[in-house]
Amino acid sequence: MKTDVFDEVRARLNDGPITASDVGGARQAAGWWNWSDAKRALEVLYGRGEVVCTMRRNWKRVYDLPERVIPPELLAQQLTPEDCYRALVQIAAEALGIGTRRDIANYFYLLPLYLGRTLDRARLLDDALAESGLVQIDVEGWSEAAFVDPATLNAGPPGESRTTLLSPFDSLVWDRARTQRMFDYRFSLEAYKPKAQRIHGYFTMPLLSGGRIAGHVDPARDGRTFVARSLSLHDPTALDAMASALREAAAWVNCDDVRIERAKPARVLSELRRALR
Repeated sequence: MKTDVFDEVRARLNDGPITASDVGGARQAAGWWNWSDAKRALEVLYGRGEVVCTMRRNWKRVYDLPERVIPPELLAQQLTPEDCYRALVQIAAEALGIGTRRDIANYFYLLPLYLGRTLDRARLLDDALAESGLVQIDVEGWSEAAFVDPATLNAGPPGESRTTLLSPFDSLVWDRARTQRMFDYRFSLEAYKPKAQRIHGYFTMPLLSGGRIAGHVDPARDGRTFVARSLSLHDPTALDAMASALREAAAWVNCDDVRIERAKPARVLSELRRALR
């Protein structure tokens, strides 16, 4: 990437917050990931912490300089890479509850090259894991060792599980390999696929119930009606949970009715419709 692109981006940032559109647009050709040089420059700077994202405007990231956004006392802290990796590993482990080395690294993307070509990222991660106080355990069916925070081990049995539809971007299911390992559920976001190639739908929302992924829904909205264009129930005993989650999702978008268009297995369609009355 040309140096003058970075210079132009930095110059525009000096005048105030910007989006990629302010420096020529986010894409150089049709397609989701055909980023322009300006967008790539912004993302490189973002990955290095030289710019921050303060908000989104119509899905567009708004970039700004850290000194205009981050409190001075935080910005003044001079943390080493070792300090950062230790803190981020601890936060990731606590958030995940249990995770492999790969899971913990993926939570904050601690291994990608854009973090710094001069950093030995693998060493930093391994040293942070060794110094974290996490307990290493084996999990039946997992090919890699896992790490658990001691507080999680001593917390006792979990309480009542939440029943809800999850966004495809929810951190619980974002790491697709981990989702399959944890829940035996193969999940893919099909919004970027041509319509004819979609299996589950445009914006599939998994159903979390009883600590398991018990089904999924492809949602839409028709006026004041929440529409389940395609619904799949993996566990027949979760029928009431699905009905409850559909009502909750309808309330999120200010709908007062729910309509189910297709269901799998087909026999649950009439039962779900009765449960929603």
